[in-house]
Order: sequence, then structure tokens, then C-alpha cells
Amino acid sequence: MTPIRRALRAGFAALALVAALAQAQGPATLLPGQEALLRKNLAERMPQMPKIDEVTRAPIAGLLELRIGADIFYSDMEGNFLLEGEMVETKTRRNLTQERVNKLTAIDFDKLPVKDAFVIVRGDGKRKLAVFEDPNCPYCKRFERDLQKVDNVTVYMYLYPILGQDSADKSRSIWCAKDRGKAWLDFMVRDQAVVAATCDVAPIARNVEFGKKHRITGTPTMVFTDGTRVPGAVGADQIEKLLASSK
Repeated sequence: MTPIRRALRAGFAALALVAALAQAQGPATLLPGQEALLRKNLAERMPQMPKIDEVTRAPIAGLLELRIGADIFYSDMEGNFLLEGEMVETKTRRNLTQERVNKLTAIDFDKLPVKDAFVIVRGDGKRKLAVFEDPNCPYCKRFERDLQKVDNVTVYMYLYPILGQDSADKSRSIWCAKDRGKAWLDFMVRDQAVVAATCDVAPIARNVEFGKKHRITGTPTMVFTDGTRVPGAVGADQIEKLLASSK
């Protein structure tokens, strides 16, 4: 847990109080100078807090949403209370905080650097999916075995070695293989050793740079055509649902 999250975690206990204050204060319409006062108060009282990128109204009256990068926090109008947590709309059971984060972290599928991926096509290949994976990630191996059950899809595979030098070495050999898709599946699905090979691996370095820029912190991470990203080794049934919903 980062220092800022440790510092803000303590504010979670104030949720009920913040909600009560919010309802009492009315709509969170920022008056001239009010945002400046909020920023001033938080900067003075919590100097370890990073710069706030954006202040907007939260769904609860009197409560503000503070965006720091892709992290979401909540505050009253003057910064007297600060809250980290997930806001759920109980009628619909929508996680409003997660929806906001998903929007902030969405990746434009059409702007993915496809030249730095290798492609695996199954069936008619009409559906599209991009995946960032580390060859030494055990969850990626489980994910790849489930992905074999998904047909009629084009998979853009981005080697993303973030688990150490051996991951980088394996990724280099796979990228430099004559048939990258076969070398990848031989290792990930068929448990065959990677055959050492060398070539220009600048694309792999660019993948890592791209992933860091877009805050891809774990593998596997999927990106769908509607920009939705999904981390973790989800099963074939869930992949099918996500492919269907991203049309």
C-alpha cells in the first residue's frame, strides 16, 4: 500500500459522517474560489498528497470527487474530510467508482501498437482481443489454456516481461522465433522449452513502456475493442461474455 493510500485509509471510518454532512450541505456545486479553497486546505493539511488533477461533483449531494491520475477519492466541499473507497448505487448495484476508474483507464483499441504484437487467429478471426502477458506468469499460463476454448477470434499478443530477467530472455526468444505464435503456445500451453533465439527486441521494450504509461501493472491484462481492460486470468465463459459486450 502506498503512503498516500495508508494516509487516506484512515479516513474511511468517516464515511457515515461524510455522507450525513453531504446530505445536509446540498448539491455539490462549486462556487467561485471554492475549488481553490479545497485544494489549499488539502495541500496544507496533507502535504504528502499528490497534486489533484480534477475536482468534479460526486453522485452524493455535497460530496466531491477528486481524481489523482486514475485514482478516485471523495471529499466534502472544504476538504475537512477525505474518503477512499467504492461508491455503490444500491438500487442498481452499480459500482460507480469502478465505472469511473474503468473509463479513466480505458485504452483506445485502434491506437494499440499492433506492429509490436504478434497475431494468433482462430476460426474466422472476426472478433478481436489484445492481451499483455509475461511468459513466467503462472496466471497467464492458466489463462492461455482457457483462451484455447475461444474460437473465431484474432488475438493480438503483446509480450510484457515484468517479472525479471528470465521473463525478458524468454520473451526475446519467443519474439525472435520463426513462428512466434507457435513458440508462444508451445511454451505456455504445451509446456515445451523455449528455444533460444536473438533479434531486434525493441518492440518488447516499447510494450513495457506502453504498459507503464497506461498503468498495466499485472498480467494477463486484456483489452477489448470498446477500450475496456480486464486484468486477471478470467475463464473462457467470461471472455466470451466480454467479447460479446464489446461489439
